[in-house]
Amino acid sequence: MEQNKKMEVFSNLTKQITIASVEEKVLPGSLVFEALNQFPGYYHETPTSPAPIYIYLVLDKQYPLEEVLRATQNIEKEYDWNFDSGKGYMLIGSQLLNVIRLRHLSEIDLVEKIQEAYQNQGIHFLMNKKLKGKLEAEVKIVKFLNLVKLEDGIYIEEKDENFGYIEIPKYLKPAAFVKVNMDVKYNWDGHEFDAASGSFFKKGKLFEFVRIFSNKIDADYLIKIRNLFLEKIR
Repeated sequence: MEQNKKMEVFSNLTKQITIASVEEKVLPGSLVFEALNQFPGYYHETPTSPAPIYIYLVLDKQYPLEEVLRATQNIEKEYDWNFDSGKGYMLIGSQLLNVIRLRHLSEIDLVEKIQEAYQNQGIHFLMNKKLKGKLEAEVKIVKFLNLVKLEDGIYIEEKDENFGYIEIPKYLKPAAFVKVNMDVKYNWDGHEFDAASGSFFKKGKLFEFVRIFSNKIDADYLIKIRNLFLEKIR
């Protein structure tokens, strides 16, 4: 076993979130959402903790992944902005929207500047469409992840150790994942965490995983959670 081995994988992550449109400090007329509960299994139990900023920029159309990646890399080279982005899809009811998700923003004031930078790279945004109030959305994000292997089937993000990843033996449909996650949490007596389902490509194969978010992550913590998931998966 190769512990602490670094690797880059191509991943997708799916989760349910509550969102609201952002009206200020964004490109005028553009449709932008902020997640109100990006980690519902975690922050609702720690109300005094500041929630991280997760922003979803709605695109005017579907762009190939390589175009978004190229634009992002060019922006990172040109500007000294510390943010992480991922291309994705957002389903609100029956409406499917193409989005770029932004995280690790130091301040909300960066959003409009980042939008303008993407426009300069040929990536444009959906304009003059409004969706008001709190909305429930299913979000899928596709991106490359830089992981560090802690144990077999157990990883953390290289640049953010609050994110852990545990491999599971099979794909769980959304309803099945919700049930298994509830069963795990009902039988869990450790520090709270938020979970989301996803998969990544590694060594030419697709692996299913559960993404764990917590500020108490280490190998032992993730091993215990993984053992519970394996026990509850039928």
